[in-house]
Amino acid sequence: MNIAIIGAGISGLYLATRLQELGHNVTIYEARDRIGGRIETVDFDLAGQTYAFDLGPTWFWPDSEPLMVDLIDRLDLPTIEQYSTGTLRLERAGQPIESHVVASQPTALRLRDGIRSVATALAAQLKPGTIQLKSPISQIDATDRSVIRFEKRSQPYDEIVLALPPRLAAKLSYEPALPETILDELEALPTWMAQQAKCLVLYEKPFWREFGWSGQAISWSGMLQEIHDASPKDGLGALFGFFRTAASERQTLTEAEIQEAVLEQLTRLFGEQALQPIGWAYKDWSSDVWTATRADATPLVAFPDYHTIDFGAEHAAISLIGTETDASHGGHLEGALRSVERYLEKRGEET
Repeated sequence: MNIAIIGAGISGLYLATRLQELGHNVTIYEARDRIGGRIETVDFDLAGQTYAFDLGPTWFWPDSEPLMVDLIDRLDLPTIEQYSTGTLRLERAGQPIESHVVASQPTALRLRDGIRSVATALAAQLKPGTIQLKSPISQIDATDRSVIRFEKRSQPYDEIVLALPPRLAAKLSYEPALPETILDELEALPTWMAQQAKCLVLYEKPFWREFGWSGQAISWSGMLQEIHDASPKDGLGALFGFFRTAASERQTLTEAEIQEAVLEQLTRLFGEQALQPIGWAYKDWSSDVWTATRADATPLVAFPDYHTIDFGAEHAAISLIGTETDASHGGHLEGALRSVERYLEKRGEET
């Protein structure tokens, strides 16, 4: 069969490798100029060595995410256990900074070379020419099962798989048009982390550990709400954080202003050494047109009710996969992989 996949994030890439293993012809259309989707890894070259850090998904949890464990094992990618030794720092408005001992948490793993290494390894398994970058799809014709890019119609496919956040899938044009009930269902599922931003601050060493702090912090008053140790194994120090400041407010600030506010907060939490970074990286996902829609600017007030969406009999050749379609691990990399296995099971081709 000839199958088109829209999106070269982890779900699209993983599905493509599985389908090619099963003997199908696959084409991936990716709007960006890179693979990975919401996976974004930045590199720092220091003292002749390259260090990789994630501004998108960062962890997986081996005790509860078997598909990720199996994939990382098969791809033979080196991992780093998330550092958690020491106390958590807690910041509340108008109160002194507190230190708290955190109860034992499930083991979380990062990848030494960043989550991008998963996408790169999967893409390397695909036949040359499988991935078409800079190829945004504007329309899908369910009648002849073709896709439209740059106003040109593709060959007919047997199936078309949308490896996209549901809200981006809702922005495509369909022929015939999708029923309003399905469009409403797509629009109702928030894109995981689309309203968020992440930053990374690099130091010569993880100095916070010298004070018995884990590098983890929670704040109810600073620009960052959640902070974690992102240090590699060899002595460099790194902290990354998720933002408390809403997307609408972030977008009124320059990156320099954001960096200044972040460093001031890290200084309150971890001391004067936090004012001496050797590296900085920032990614505002709410400004990424291939991730977020206007609806995603609204902060989440509860965890989304992620679930599968069936496009109906008239659009039976179109399927939707991705982490937002998984009820048990939605928002995680595991959820993206589970959506692929569910698609294959539905086709009767699980292996």
